Amino acid sequence: MGKTARVPRLTALLAAAAAGAIALSGALPSTAAPAPEPTGPQTGSAVPGDLAQAFNAAAIKYDVPREVLVSIGYAESHLDGHNGLPSQDNGYGLMHLASNPQNPTLSEAAKLTGLPVEQLSKDSAANITGAAAVLDSYADQAGLSGNARTDLAKWYSVVAKYSHSADAPTGRLYTDEVYRIIGEGVGSVGTQPKKVTPDRGAYAKVAPLGTKSPSSIQAVDYPGAIWNAACTCNYRVGRTKAITTIVIHVTQGSYAGTISWFKNSAAQVSAHYVIRSSDGQVTQMVAEKDTAWHVGSENGYSIGIEHEGFVDQPSWFTDAMYRSSAAVTRNIAERRGIPKDRAHIKGHSELPNQTHTDPGPNWNWTYYMQLVNGGNPPTYNFTTYGSGVRVRTEPKLTASIITELPGPTQVFVTCQKQGDTVTAEGTTNNWWAKLRDQGGYMSNIYISDPNPKLPGVPVCA
Repeated sequence: MGKTARVPRLTALLAAAAAGAIALSGALPSTAAPAPEPTGPQTGSAVPGDLAQAFNAAAIKYDVPREVLVSIGYAESHLDGHNGLPSQDNGYGLMHLASNPQNPTLSEAAKLTGLPVEQLSKDSAANITGAAAVLDSYADQAGLSGNARTDLAKWYSVVAKYSHSADAPTGRLYTDEVYRIIGEGVGSVGTQPKKVTPDRGAYAKVAPLGTKSPSSIQAVDYPGAIWNAACTCNYRVGRTKAITTIVIHVTQGSYAGTISWFKNSAAQVSAHYVIRSSDGQVTQMVAEKDTAWHVGSENGYSIGIEHEGFVDQPSWFTDAMYRSSAAVTRNIAERRGIPKDRAHIKGHSELPNQTHTDPGPNWNWTYYMQLVNGGNPPTYNFTTYGSGVRVRTEPKLTASIITELPGPTQVFVTCQKQGDTVTAEGTTNNWWAKLRDQGGYMSNIYISDPNPKLPGVPVCA
């Protein structure tokens, strides 16, 4: 939607020591170089230290496990408040306190904390406090007390309720993602990996989203997609025009949240496909033969693909997402005879009569179209180490993030140059590799080669 409104073996203990330049093995990505000490309310991403303190205070005050709070925040926003702007389903802040007919967590937080809605929406510490208060109330309702309060496994149904998902499979999708993050940790605010076997309770009987059945396999247009239909009130059956265009969107929200929203009768929006950031999982919600409501007046001739994330936060645009999405787009184009070029594969903002800005300046169109056209050469000369390795526009810790590489990834290094120094696990290196396919730089310290300066790779001109 997008309307503006890791060959060192890194340890979790040293995750923060890398200055958040690149995510380390065993922890999700930490934040980039610290910002100046804030002088007022935080409307975007607060300084990691401030966020850590806010999570500590809220967890203690409301007797909610810190890991639960942090992991919900990371699942919802990658711990970014987005300057107080709402998500597509009117959720605010890094904890996504929402105000819509299905999700009343913003108003609940206001009643429970006594804090004004404006502060809960725009101040990161208040937003975390509000979410903790809501989770506390849900835990009370679930009879969670005493030692159970410290047992992470027991919070599953509470987290599921916090999601206010449209149905049980989507609620399980949301909550399983939160527990995946608990298992990996979030280095920027100091939560260490904790492997937990969640007590799913009633959700143990819910088939995970994506469970195949004869009807679901028949429903999808793209092989491998998960069928999860949008509410029939959010799209129109049939077409009035021939399909000629594929539209790239950014959800302005989480994967599970977007799926849930498209199933909500109040949404009045939908897309044909939704793609997850972490692994490129594809959910189809509207049949291609039907008209999804994703680009207003241009719905009739277009197919919409939503990508989990936010236009102002490139950390969501992972290589797994790019490759998965490109495979979907290529499949659609070849089945329907649509030329695989930028005249027929467009961003939401590029169509007539639009007010949205997605996919925004952080979307790598050059790389994406290369993948769509099968032009990504299958030759690689190195492999990365760790997960969530950040690729930046320049060899600097403060440079903008282009994408993140999920898990060990084969890359082609075209050249290398010296830049900011990165230190991790007793190793220091200021050489950075320029990656052909990602169009940016990553520190050589996260490439599986013992040499600070990679052998056989020229220095960038």
